[in-house]
Amino acid sequence: MPDDRQRSRLRSDERRAQLVALGVATLVDEPLEDITIDRLAAAAGVSRGLLFHYFGTKQGLHEAIVRTARDAMLHATEPRPELEPLARLDDTLRRFVAFVAEHRGTFHALVRGASAGDADVRALTDEARDENARRVIAVFLELGHEDRPLLRSALRSWVAFVEEMLDEVPTHDERSAVDLTALLVRSAVAVVGALDATD
Repeated sequence: MPDDRQRSRLRSDERRAQLVALGVATLVDEPLEDITIDRLAAAAGVSRGLLFHYFGTKQGLHEAIVRTARDAMLHATEPRPELEPLARLDDTLRRFVAFVAEHRGTFHALVRGASAGDADVRALTDEARDENARRVIAVFLELGHEDRPLLRSALRSWVAFVEEMLDEVPTHDERSAVDLTALLVRSAVAVVGALDATD
């Protein structure tokens, strides 16, 4: 049975998680740079000192918010290894489109607002971009394409294109989501096909 110290720590962890969740929810309506210690403390009904205790600085708060939002996005779009490569890409992108449709404000903040923040916050979003690039690169390596720097650079650039499309194109209904997913899959195949054509 946990002692009082363990219960207190659990409550502390839960409180911190609640504050981070509130910060992530705030991204829907406000840019990251506008989420301050004072504003989040007021919204949560807690003291400024409590937020400083958990996050240290405004930068620490922003890093916690962006890390949580980033991890939620990566978890929601984690590839299913049991699928064949192109089916896996299609499935991952379909879930990516669905995530953005449900969390558009948060996604916009990740690819736009956070990228304008400090270097540590930008590093968090860059890690997400790198992970998404690794996922799509793995698809085409499994399909037998040569692992070379040009392939990796092209597909990392394709990930930036995907982010732009997801941020700009509305996916308010199932048909538009299906069409966008199909376009993104075809675009990845076309990029790699263009590389093959240069050989």
